[in-house]
Parts: sequence; C-alpha cells; structure tokens
Amino acid sequence: MDRLTEMEAFATVVDQGGFTDAAKKMGISKSAVSKHVSSLEARLGARLLNRTTRRVSPTEIGLAYYDRARRVLNDAGEADALVTSMQSAPSGLLRISVATDFGVNHLSPVLGEFLSDFPDVTVNMVLNNRYVELISEGFDMAVRIGELEDSTLRARKLTETTKRMIGSPSYFQKYGRPQKIDDLNEHKLLHYSSQSSGNVWRLTAPSGEKRQVRTAGWLSVNDGQSLLNAAISGLGIAYLPSFLYADALEKGLVEEAIPDLPHETQGIYAVYPPGRFTQPKVRAFIDFLVHHFADKGPDNW
Repeated sequence: MDRLTEMEAFATVVDQGGFTDAAKKMGISKSAVSKHVSSLEARLGARLLNRTTRRVSPTEIGLAYYDRARRVLNDAGEADALVTSMQSAPSGLLRISVATDFGVNHLSPVLGEFLSDFPDVTVNMVLNNRYVELISEGFDMAVRIGELEDSTLRARKLTETTKRMIGSPSYFQKYGRPQKIDDLNEHKLLHYSSQSSGNVWRLTAPSGEKRQVRTAGWLSVNDGQSLLNAAISGLGIAYLPSFLYADALEKGLVEEAIPDLPHETQGIYAVYPPGRFTQPKVRAFIDFLVHHFADKGPDNW
C-alpha cells in the first residue's frame, strides 16, 4: 500500500480518536482505514495503537511515530499547495508600501499597465516616508531604496539610483558655486527632514575620505519633490536621488553643485516576507517591475 496513505490513516485515527471518525474524515470506509493501519504496523513490525472496545490511543512507539508522520504529511500538503499556488493565476489584493517620491514618480504611472495585464489583482499602494513592518502591518511587499536594514526579508534588486547635490543656475549665479565640501558651510542647503541619518549629508571627497555635512538650512521638508521644486526655484542646494532630478538636470533647470565629487549609488529593491514560496500576485508584480526598470538607472530615468 501507499506509505503516505498508511501514514495519513494512522495520523487521522490518532487525531479523531477512533476508526469511525477517521473514516468519515478521510471519506473512506472504516474497514479501509483499519486495513491501512494494520498494513503500516505490519511493515514497521510494531504495534502503534492500543485498541479497546471503548477507545483507541497511540502506544509509546505510536506517539513518537505520529509526531514524525504528522510533519511528513504537513510537508506533503504544503508541497501540493505550492504547486497549485504557483500554477494559479495572480489574484486578490496586493498591498504595497513605497516611499512617496518613488511611488508618485515611477510606480503610479505604470500601475495601469500591470492591472491591465492582471485583471484579477487589485492594488492598494500606500505612499509614506517611514519604515513599515511588512508582516505586522499587513503588507505583501515594499519597494525600498538604499541599504536594506531587515535581513530577514527576501529582496530582489530592481535597479539603482545615484545621489547628487543639485541647484539651479540662478542660485549659482547669485551665490557662487562651491568648489569643495567645506564650501557648503557658506551655502543655503535644503534639508530632507525624513531621512534616517538626520540633518546630515554623508559625502565622499575626491580622495575617498568620508565626510559629513550638517544641513541646517533655511528650508526643511519631508518630501523630495518639494525639495527639487525649491532647488529649481533657486532657494538652495538639495541632495537628491537621480530618479527625482534626472529630468530637471537634462532640461538645464538644475546643475550639479560639485561635479568632481564621487556619486553615491543606492540600490532599489522589492522586498517581501520570507516563506517557502512567493504568492503569484507578488511574484507577478515583482517580475513586472524588473522588466519595467531593466533600462532605468542609475542616471537614466
């Protein structure tokens, strides 16, 4: 007889407390359940169940075997579910967390294409600039930029972005252009108030030396697009990712403040909770993003 069927019959008898209820649970006859259990005991050469007219209970050996058998049966069930899930079409609610700047500029414009490709998926995209706990807050995935702090999450790299200090031509004409990092102390710096490092820019000098610049400027805002708008308006120098400033740089609305400085490169990742398999809706969206951003970054936006 099939080993898994024998295991299932035995484990179900233990779970249900008898052959009659086990037969109902499995949808087969009581005699068939008894035959499966007897075959298992004969093959193992051990009595697994104590049988009386009133009750059925596992022997000491049977209880030890039950613990292992139940694990095997659970794994087999998960394996079946995995195949079924991976073959099923993506569907259901997909909750995504993404930073406001990136979400507004680069995810919102392409959601229509994804939803057209996968009409059984509905998307709830939450835009914010704080670190969210995916599992406890009920998110299926997030798009994160920079160094990944939570090593327990699974991650797939989508593309890269660079960070540069930029300002408008009118600003540099009025206040001059800084030639080195120390010159920034004499300039109006536009501060991104939500960054985890506080009001500090971490820069790399041409020599490779790591430097920090405090950015207690005359404008502080928790939105990158607003900082870009302020820089375009000539209010000061902003330190922003290329996915925000690339278009303005190409149009000449902003210029790089100190072109000789090395550029910081940051990865852009899709992250999702760990598990033995990825839900089809999550896998489909990540594959879609990988394809969409294949020709993007680090400076090409």
